[in-house]
Amino acid sequence: MFSGLSAFPLTPVNATGIDEKSFLSLLARLTTAKVDSLGVLGSTGSYAYFTREQRQRVATLAVQHADGIPVMVSIGATSTDEVLRLAEDAQHADVSALLLPAVSYQKLTEEEVFGFYAEVARNVSLPICVYDNPGTTHTDFSNPLYARIAALSNIASIKIPGVPDEIASAKQRVNTLRAHLPDHIRIGVSGDAAAGNGLMAGCDVWFSVCGGLFPNTALLFTQAAQAGDFATLAAQSRRLEPLWALFRQHGGSIRVMSAAAAILGLADENNLPRPLRALSSEEQREVRQVIETLELS
Repeated sequence: MFSGLSAFPLTPVNATGIDEKSFLSLLARLTTAKVDSLGVLGSTGSYAYFTREQRQRVATLAVQHADGIPVMVSIGATSTDEVLRLAEDAQHADVSALLLPAVSYQKLTEEEVFGFYAEVARNVSLPICVYDNPGTTHTDFSNPLYARIAALSNIASIKIPGVPDEIASAKQRVNTLRAHLPDHIRIGVSGDAAAGNGLMAGCDVWFSVCGGLFPNTALLFTQAAQAGDFATLAAQSRRLEPLWALFRQHGGSIRVMSAAAAILGLADENNLPRPLRALSSEEQREVRQVIETLELS
């Protein structure tokens, strides 16, 4: 579950709700490519915008159509009670792991963050991936807090928000974090532009937005890392800089991936849940040009 490429697809919508046909088309690309795991209803999967019933339906569909690939589902919500209900639904859907961000409207203290993970860990039977994403959750993790949470039952992985651009600093970041964690905890890097450095620095898994739509391209990263071919890994990351630049330009990856899915005919143009909006026509042309130039389709 927590090695190699974990691909995070969009959850497309249409005028009537979840666009199940498009969602299954995206999953088919990932299962055909044989990614290592599926990260469903992550931030790219727009979990925060869907009802409990919609999330349960998406989790069930993902497991049914995963072709044996492990499925991890986000159970993030602002209320612990709702998180526990979502965890129960995910377990009934027979997912393989739970992705757990500490989402908060009021900024949480470290004791509140620890208490949150402790309560959820006591009440589930599946592996938990701690999702550190301060840009959206407003929750910060110190290394000692990571260590306390990692000692809880059922904690299996930590999804960190990127690493420094300079490779020596990236290695120091990962090594310092690993020194605080039990041996069984797997470290995963997110933030696609940082994936190359994260994998070269020793992260076990890439939690990948790019991999959710362009799995064959993303697999080149993880396969190079697993082979110790860091020259190829660095070259691939540099080659994809135009894509990373689009992510930065549009305040993150989700709108770019939404446009790309529409350009490839895999979803409607307006496939994001409101109030999120599709990129403009001119911006979509820029996305199309990058897809064609990098031969991502």
